[in-house]
Amino acid sequence: MSIIKAFEEGKIERIKNQGNSESLKKATDNFVLESIKSEYSYNFNWMGRPIIQYPQDIIAMQEIIWDVKPDLIIETGIAHGGSLIFSASMLELLGGNGHVLGIDIDIRDHNKAEILKHPMAKRISMIQGSSIDENIVAEVKKFVNGKERVLVCLDSNHTHAHVLKELELYSPFVTKDSYLVVFDTIVQDWPEGTVKNRPWDKGNNPKTAVWEFLQTHDEFEIDAAVHNKLLITVAPDGYLKRIK
Repeated sequence: MSIIKAFEEGKIERIKNQGNSESLKKATDNFVLESIKSEYSYNFNWMGRPIIQYPQDIIAMQEIIWDVKPDLIIETGIAHGGSLIFSASMLELLGGNGHVLGIDIDIRDHNKAEILKHPMAKRISMIQGSSIDENIVAEVKKFVNGKERVLVCLDSNHTHAHVLKELELYSPFVTKDSYLVVFDTIVQDWPEGTVKNRPWDKGNNPKTAVWEFLQTHDEFEIDAAVHNKLLITVAPDGYLKRIK
């Protein structure tokens, strides 16, 4: 066995063991819950723009983008634009003509201005409107046409109904062996009432939407190796791989 193959097999075994470790999962759960209270995910920038993600999920997305090599990355939810810039920077490293499309119901003028003047803006397009509006989806289809590899990330309104609708509308765009990533599935794992001043909570969130979606969409499966590897993630059960 080659050294490289032995290393990769060792990694697979470690990840599997981590996923079965109750002590690690307990420590992780405690950290994540406390970090939510301190707004930990708001502390990080990517190339100068707030990204509002856990560093572990950023690493996971880096691995996925590098492996998939998408021609197009679709992201619902823009906020400050850090995630768009991250995705664009990964595509820049890959070379080629890869592009990022961001959709948000309210793209704030100051955020849009900062995104447009960023060096990665050449790889970014934005559409303002609801991600589940038929006219918006029709615009998205224009970007998808002709693309061989498409990756989708959902990170907008986190209610069950909204995410389920996004899953139905955007899953057809995802190409085989690529990913449909659903963020903030972790809401289901918190005690009820942890989320303040939001319409989503335990029982009504992205993870419950994922579970319902998968009941009728066997072309996707949860890539458990991702959350078992990360441990600290806002997207447990949210890394969906298209297998057919």
